[in-house]
Parts: sequence; structure tokens; C-alpha cells
Amino acid sequence: MRDQFTIAAIDLGSNSFHCQIGRSVDNQFYPLDALREPVRLGAGLDADKVLSEESQERALQCLARFSERLRGMERHQVRAIGTSTLRIAKNAPAFLRRARSALGFPIEVVAGREEARLIYAGVAHSLPVTRERRLVIDIGGGSTECIIGTGYKPLQLESLFMGCVSYSLRFFPNGIVTKSNFKAAVLAARAELQPMADQFSSDNWSHAVGASGTVRVITDLLQLLDYSVGTITLPGLERLRALLIKSGDINLLELPGLRADRRPELPGGLAILYALFHELAITSLRFAPGAMRQGILHDMLGRFHHQDMRDVTTTQFMQRYHVDERQVRRVSQAASALFAQLDHAEDNDAQQLLLWAVQLHEIGIPVSYSGYHRHSAYIITNADMPGFSKDEQARLATIVLSHRRSLRKTLPAVIDDCDHSIILVLRIAVLLQRARRNQRIPIPKIRSQSSAASLQFDPAWLNRNPLTATALRDEIKEWQEVGFTLKIPALEQVQFFDDDSGGE
Repeated sequence: MRDQFTIAAIDLGSNSFHCQIGRSVDNQFYPLDALREPVRLGAGLDADKVLSEESQERALQCLARFSERLRGMERHQVRAIGTSTLRIAKNAPAFLRRARSALGFPIEVVAGREEARLIYAGVAHSLPVTRERRLVIDIGGGSTECIIGTGYKPLQLESLFMGCVSYSLRFFPNGIVTKSNFKAAVLAARAELQPMADQFSSDNWSHAVGASGTVRVITDLLQLLDYSVGTITLPGLERLRALLIKSGDINLLELPGLRADRRPELPGGLAILYALFHELAITSLRFAPGAMRQGILHDMLGRFHHQDMRDVTTTQFMQRYHVDERQVRRVSQAASALFAQLDHAEDNDAQQLLLWAVQLHEIGIPVSYSGYHRHSAYIITNADMPGFSKDEQARLATIVLSHRRSLRKTLPAVIDDCDHSIILVLRIAVLLQRARRNQRIPIPKIRSQSSAASLQFDPAWLNRNPLTATALRDEIKEWQEVGFTLKIPALEQVQFFDDDSGGE
């Protein structure tokens, strides 16, 4: 029987929310349904970067409607991603709690370069495969992504803090367009582009394509106005710019085929695209039908077929930071054997999270061995990690930070029982494999509840390994300080010495 299942991607953009639903058949995707609503979430950000209640309500109502269409789908079949506005809004965490409840599924917020990677995946799968380098541009409501890639592989990724909604509000309030405010918008966009202009200039790619609403709208307008045919060119942009300035007010200008919800964002999007043409020396740009939502779907297909980008990322990080792979195998074997005895053992996501934590827990050693767990957590928190959402990075960083030494500062922030279990087994596994050599380590039996756990060791083995026994005694104290009871009955039969001498 052919492998078939339905999947859905939700893109919570700064301008529009999209829901794309399709069917996967043998690693191919076939569209079934698409929903779009012009929520304009980014327009609800005030000067203090706080989302207004009105914009939140628009978003929540939209997500409730999406939820009806997604009813009956399992959690693993749906992936929802928030972008620029949710990256910067100070009240995003509170809004996201309400949004997840309205949608009925988890919502991830991704970093700018991860958004760019997903955009490229969507665009690349919508175009013929080529070995030539292509430039992909996506002007969203709150950010603009630029990517250079070949085939399905992105080579350079950049996300810039400028979008059609934010620039329209900033430079063209109430839709007023003048020569001076258009020039100010273009100069601001060029200033954003200059640091990466050399890297993304036309010397580095063969052809340019644009994705999503702004590029599609301008492509259609230029063709309907007879300013160009099928492509965006600089002369065409110049004529459209002159038309907007001559009108003086975008709300009074009759433009063929322009939807009412797209009208307010046109001046800001046009100014950004105009700046891109000048800074990157673009001569022509074609619209590509793919977008981030299609990229999300193809990324999901990769996860289903054991081609998870997150696995690629962790492997690359291990190589970049010269991680001892033999030690990773030792700790992984011990941690997996312990975790397999717990209630969360059947949770595939938890198993995967534990493996990533094992693979990355020592990446901070090249920075400094002293406090390397803090360096590892810092890298995980702040690095670009393709495939991972910001929430996943934060969760992984907390687990890695907690894998050794004091728990007092880290564990109170962990509210998920599953993460408590992961931290516990990771700490014990690292402790047992402290010698960093291949040897037979007896894996203890483990039982765990919400606030207590017990480990059943062989007393004779602990007596032969007093260093490990001492470390386990100290581990009991660490957990006790955070209100967790860790019992190791075999330690009562171990002969300890005041000088803690001995070795394994």
C-alpha cells in the first residue's frame, strides 16, 4: 500500500495568516486546501513593541476558524510557525498561550534565518531543479528574507528587519506617498541591505526570483499597467513609483487587480523591492509560486521520512565544536537505557530531545572546560540552528545547562515532567561515564514520579567504584535542594572515606 497521510502547515505572518493542507503520497505532496486571512498582526505593534488587543483578537478569531478545518488531525500532522512580529513582540508569550488554545495545536516561533531556510525550501520545490545559483527574495509583513541557493540547498541565508507592513506604517502613514517619504523609505532599506550587499550581489547568482504576496502583487500590477511582461524590472518599478508619488495617496489611486487588503502595504513593499534592485544589482525578478508554508510541509515530509534537518544540524554542530563522538555514544547508551524504564519512554519527541541533548552537551568545551555546560547552553540559545524553533532551542539549552553542577538556578524554570526526567537521566548517564573510556557500566533500575525517583545499584559495584559512589551521594543533595527526592538505597552499604580517595 502506498504511504499516504494528510498534513497541514500554518504560517502566522506579520501581514497574513495562511493554512495549507495537503496529502503526502510516497514522499510527494499534493495540495488539498488553502486558507488565507489578512490578519495584519504586524500593524498591531505599538512603539513599545506590544501587540494591541485588537490585533490579537483578529488573530485569535482567524486561528479559531483554522482550527475547525484542522479538526480531527493529530498533533504530528500539523505544524504552525510564527515569524517576525512574534519574534519581537514583548507580549508574544502571553498571546501565544491564547493562540495555541484557539488553534488547538502547538505554535513555534522561528528565528529569521530559519524562516529564510523554510522559504527557500518552498520556493525550490516549486521550480525546476537547477545547478545554477539563484537568489530568492521574500518581502513579508515584518521582515525580508534573502537566500542564495542551488537545487534544494540554501547556501547563504539572511533575514532583515524590514517588511511591507512595518515600512508602510513607518514611512507612509494613512497611505500618503510623497517623493520625500518614498526616498526616506528606500534609504532606510538600503542601509539595512548594505552589510550583506556584497555577499548577495549579482556576482554571486545567475537569476533572481521572488516569493509571497508583495512580489506577486507587484508582478501583476506591472503587467496589468503594461509596465513589464511577466517579470519585475527596474524601469517597471520606476514607473510604478512615479505613479504612486503622483497620486499622493494610495487610497485614492485606482490600480487594476489590487485587493483592498493589499493596498495599505504596497508603498512599503515597493520601496523595499526598489532598494533591493539597487543594492543587489538585480535587473529582473520573476515570481515563484512557492512560499514558507510549502517549505514547512516539505520539512515535515523530511521528518516523517527520517530526513530531519534537526539531525543534520546537531551532527554539524558536533563536527564544528570537535565533540568526542565516542563519549557521545557512551552517554547516549546509558541515558537511553535509563530513559527506556520511565513513563515517557514511548514519547518519540522526548527520546529525540534526549539524543540531541547528549550530542550537544559538550559543545562548549572548546570555549572553556570550566563551566562548559554554560557555554554549551549559550551556543544552543543564540546560534542559528536550522530546523529548530526558538522554543526548541530554549528547551534544549535548559536541559544542557542542567546536566551538571547546581540545579538551583535552572530546574525551577522547568515545568514539564518529561524534561525533568530527561535532565535526571542525562545527569546520571554523564556521571556514570565520567571516566570517558569503554568499560562495562551496570545500568541501574530506575523508578520516577513527579517529585521523587529511586536508583537501584549493585552495592558491591559501588564499593569497587568509590568515586562514582561519592558523586551519586552529592547528586542526591543537588536534587534535595530543589525539592526533589532522589533515593539510592545501595549507598547505605558503601564505605565512604573522609578524603574521598579511591578511583574507578
